[in-house]
Amino acid sequence: MQAIEGIPMTDPFADRIVGGISQAAALYYRLVLVVGPSGAGKTPALRAVRDRTGAPLTNVGLELSRQMLNLTARQRTLRLPRLLQEIVEHGADPRVAVLLDNTEILFCADLEQDPLRLLQGLSRNRTVVAAWNGAITAGRLRYATPDHAEHRHYPVRDFLAVNLEADR
Repeated sequence: MQAIEGIPMTDPFADRIVGGISQAAALYYRLVLVVGPSGAGKTPALRAVRDRTGAPLTNVGLELSRQMLNLTARQRTLRLPRLLQEIVEHGADPRVAVLLDNTEILFCADLEQDPLRLLQGLSRNRTVVAAWNGAITAGRLRYATPDHAEHRHYPVRDFLAVNLEADR
């Protein structure tokens, strides 16, 4: 098989994500988080999953930025959940998982959002696989350091996690 951007078709990260998609079908929140720090291989793994499954891959930061460009700060805060839902639903078959990359914009403190709750809401009616630039430590999903304005932490529950750092 050919390599996709340096990731072989038998990439264990992509294999684990595809396995997570299958497992998520039976959950209340059909959410699979691909967790790892910047440079861990989330994007190449999501691209490999896209190529294997035909699932659409969306650059969330780019798409939301385009849609919110002409909105006021308050409008961005209020409209972001609906805009994200429209991005995910646009032309996509609800029976096919959707892959979300570059999700860091969801953590912007100025937007006043709860990123995990946004993703869980999207995953009620379809399987959502989202990149999470962070780590799982001591049973908690983390984003940023505690002294950072965008810091978030959640208990590891109500979602599946593919922890890319677990095997390093």
